[in-house]
Amino acid sequence: MTSSPGHRRIAYQGEPGANSHIVCQQHYPELEAIACASFEDVFAAVRSGEADLAMIPIDNTIAGRVADIHHFLPDSGLHIVAEHFLRIQFHLMAVPGASLESIRTVHSHVHALGQCRRIIGRLGLTTVISGDTAGAAREIADAADPTQAAIAPPLAADIYGLEVLASDVEDEDHNTTRFVVLSREAVVPVAGSGPVVTTFVFNVRNLPAALYKALGGFATNGVNMTKLESYMVGGAFAATQFLAEVDGHPDDPGLARALEELTFFTTDVRVLGVYPADASRATR
Repeated sequence: MTSSPGHRRIAYQGEPGANSHIVCQQHYPELEAIACASFEDVFAAVRSGEADLAMIPIDNTIAGRVADIHHFLPDSGLHIVAEHFLRIQFHLMAVPGASLESIRTVHSHVHALGQCRRIIGRLGLTTVISGDTAGAAREIADAADPTQAAIAPPLAADIYGLEVLASDVEDEDHNTTRFVVLSREAVVPVAGSGPVVTTFVFNVRNLPAALYKALGGFATNGVNMTKLESYMVGGAFAATQFLAEVDGHPDDPGLARALEELTFFTTDVRVLGVYPADASRATR
């Protein structure tokens, strides 16, 4: 099945009610949101035309980077066309009739459990790891056991008919996830039309101080680099591939010079996306 012009779709990883689903509803309410079991399935849905866009989490202020994504992105054949930030909210929920006194176990994704330690400890709950926060809510609804609870996004309670026993149970109020939107076709904003982010990957050459020299051009040309992450590729125990993000458009003179200098000390420089900066970047 392919998406028709009058019926566009956006794919996300997780079950209905997941944080990725919430971001899709917030920013693309006119698109049908398609739940996928894995990130590979999300990428495949866009490449095949089953979906027009993909909503992918890439960083979290507490858990750090979503590691798998950095391996999938460079070879996905897709382009980053937007970014969105979501303040993460977790609710403690259970089947109707349950109470804080009746629950004994709490189910959720391992990261969500780790981000809600205070309430888990205060209530003396036993944790049970699920593959997905929204999936944990579905499991609790299916079990219909008042001794079981789930930690999941607010939307999951509505979808699976659960009662919220405690709201905003996350330990930190700055818990935020950054999502990127992927498309088969690049959509590049016009230079000078507003704040822009450029994301690219590169491999350093096998030369002394190659990384230092490669990055020097960004400093000397006044380009602000907001992200630089390394990771292994091809099973080699060497951090040879880097993912970087900078403020600015490749057509801006400073960034154009910096990217040109980058090629002298690197190989396989690939721009993954040039897209408008989310408005909330200015407050972070």
